[in-house]
Amino acid sequence: MRLDSIMVYLLLGSNLGKREEILNAAIHKIGERIGLVTKKSSFYETAAWGNEDQPSFINVALEVETFLSPLEVLDKALYIEEELGRIRQGRWTARLIDIDIVLYGDEVVDEQERLQIPHPEMQFRKFVLEPLAEIAPDGFHPKLKQTISTLLSNLNDNLAVIKVV
Repeated sequence: MRLDSIMVYLLLGSNLGKREEILNAAIHKIGERIGLVTKKSSFYETAAWGNEDQPSFINVALEVETFLSPLEVLDKALYIEEELGRIRQGRWTARLIDIDIVLYGDEVVDEQERLQIPHPEMQFRKFVLEPLAEIAPDGFHPKLKQTISTLLSNLNDNLAVIKVV
């Protein structure tokens, strides 16, 4: 546990079940277990990325003030996913809930297979950058040395990301 707080940015997604209800339940649990949710983006509907033969996702970005370390945030997020019924079946598969750590302040974390922050593919994914730019346009990618809004404006991802709520 940290002595001072830090802002962590999370991206949540769901493409199974009652997506909005599951996301709202996850947001509530994040507020209870990870930290104070200080900003929440709109919900965005997005076609599945990677494996397109599955239902579309609803995504939402959160800014959370936390005292937890990056690995503690990861462990709590994984536990919340499990509590909400996520079963891991491989990469790019349909899921009830997915919680990704996108940024943790301006820190770079490389725990090999366990955790990489900034999220190693965030700069290529419109479904990450669009909701994140809504709540943190001046958020900074510490490796690429660019703001979220700059990354979004330079993005070549044509995937439709539609604000729904």
